[in-house]
Amino acid sequence: MTAPGAAGMAVVFALCLALSACTAGSGAESNSMMATGNPQEGKHLIGQYGCGACHIVPGVRGARGLVGPPLYYWGDRTIIAGVLPNTPDNLIRWLENPKAIEPQNAMPDLGLSQEQATDIAAYLYTLRRSGY
Repeated sequence: MTAPGAAGMAVVFALCLALSACTAGSGAESNSMMATGNPQEGKHLIGQYGCGACHIVPGVRGARGLVGPPLYYWGDRTIIAGVLPNTPDNLIRWLENPKAIEPQNAMPDLGLSQEQATDIAAYLYTLRRSGY
């Protein structure tokens, strides 16, 4: 693989700039305001469903898995699974049926109800740079 030329670097820079703009203003900052579930119940469900076997989840005891991505700063992120904008509705859909969104991903369908997925999403949106 060769290093990108000046034109390639310009494209990469423009993409990075565009993605960083996605977190400015009302985007990611409003996620925690829009997640209507119970964050404490969501934290409990993360432990109950064993999400920590695959993910590092701040605030959840024993959640130190290295299979899936660490979930640090979830409330500040802009993309879910590399394909969806990080919104509460999209995260809830992802948690309910990840294979429907990205069939080749390793995340299992946990059989979560919409209420459970909403509670887990509410907890994940509390995970922000300023939140802990």
